[in-house]
Amino acid sequence: MPGQLLLLPNLLNKEAEHQLYFPISVDRAVQSITGLIAENEKEGRAYLKRFGVTVQGFPIKLLNEHSQDIEELLAPMKNGERWGLISDAGLPVLADPGYLLVRRARMLGIAIEAFIGPSSLILALMLSGLPAQRFSFHGYFPYEPEKALKKLEERSREEKATQVFIETPYRNEKMLATLLATLSDSTVLSVAWDLTMPTQGVETYPVKDWKRRPLPNIHKHPAVFLFLSQ
Repeated sequence: MPGQLLLLPNLLNKEAEHQLYFPISVDRAVQSITGLIAENEKEGRAYLKRFGVTVQGFPIKLLNEHSQDIEELLAPMKNGERWGLISDAGLPVLADPGYLLVRRARMLGIAIEAFIGPSSLILALMLSGLPAQRFSFHGYFPYEPEKALKKLEERSREEKATQVFIETPYRNEKMLATLLATLSDSTVLSVAWDLTMPTQGVETYPVKDWKRRPLPNIHKHPAVFLFLSQ
């Protein structure tokens, strides 16, 4: 009889107490699993310790850009075991390859349960002041994004939709400079960084106002970029 796949929340601020962000049902769920799928073993072990799970001998498998053998990952669940999935991005599936696991689990009849928790993408939308009735998330932008930005700006204007994307933290400042040099002065740009951390910041202005203001220090800080063309 197929087992279960639990989609478990992770913290964005690893120094925080998880009880501030997770419902008590997550504690019970983590303590009930027989294995964990994570992006790396170190993060997986730290996650289990947070909930008082004995790490020694506890099976941890990896799902990341280097290891995506979905059948091998789901094998224990096909045999009736109960496993959890976590992501460094906060919630599994959002901005991570977990959707492949979920899709295949559904095909195999494995029960799936999702638990709520912080997501940098959703928090950025909530805090930005930009409309979230329509939005598109584009993941990481191409290395030279100028042409893509112009196309997305036009799309944003036509669809009245907020455009959302992320960048590798060490390239944040270059990305912000590119946005300010490429987007129209009337486009509203929002940058949200260090979400749920003591250093959290969110700034939202038309591009013309951004150009007159001191820019935030977002170098090597996890950030989400959003804009709406008007």
